[in-house]
Amino acid sequence: MLTDLPNILTLSRIAAIPVLVALVAWHRPGTDLAASLLFGAAGITDWLDGRLARMHQLQSDLGRMLDPIADKLLVGATLMVLAGMNRLTWHGIYPAIVIMCREILVSGLREYLAGLRVGLPVTKLAKWKTGLQIVALGLLLSGDTGARVLGIGFLPIGDLGEIMLWLAALLTLVTGWDYLLASLDHAAPSLRGGKPKAAPGLQ
Repeated sequence: MLTDLPNILTLSRIAAIPVLVALVAWHRPGTDLAASLLFGAAGITDWLDGRLARMHQLQSDLGRMLDPIADKLLVGATLMVLAGMNRLTWHGIYPAIVIMCREILVSGLREYLAGLRVGLPVTKLAKWKTGLQIVALGLLLSGDTGARVLGIGFLPIGDLGEIMLWLAALLTLVTGWDYLLASLDHAAPSLRGGKPKAAPGLQ
């Protein structure tokens, strides 16, 4: 149900997007830090909603549909507003493009395989990628201005964020390739007129 706690947490990530964009657009030290904290809290809900759903047996088709949508909307909006507000350097744009392209690719693969009633489970490496991506974007949202509010302005927070974004992009390429190969493996029998391989439910 939409009112189940895991689904409410998932929807909260979508609801946070306009607030996050407004904070980044304001671009003051306090709002930069607030945007970073809001994004971090949204990242925690991504972990928490799945855990609660499993613990209390609240998994649902609605939740499986909403969860990846909320994640991709949040990450996509964050990358776009950072780029649009010139908060990424010219070499920070490239990992952002890689991440966005991978998200679109995986979404398309999941949609195609869902039509074949085949699932594309999340791998452990993909979870590491997500964690690294959350930290990288959180640092970029804070930037050096937000760091000064915390009294750690001597740290190159923006540079650290871009370095981690590059690392996340590398993992993005690896996991995207893995998902593509897995999808082709499942889809091959269907393309030949047979039945697709069985796999766990969509996650």
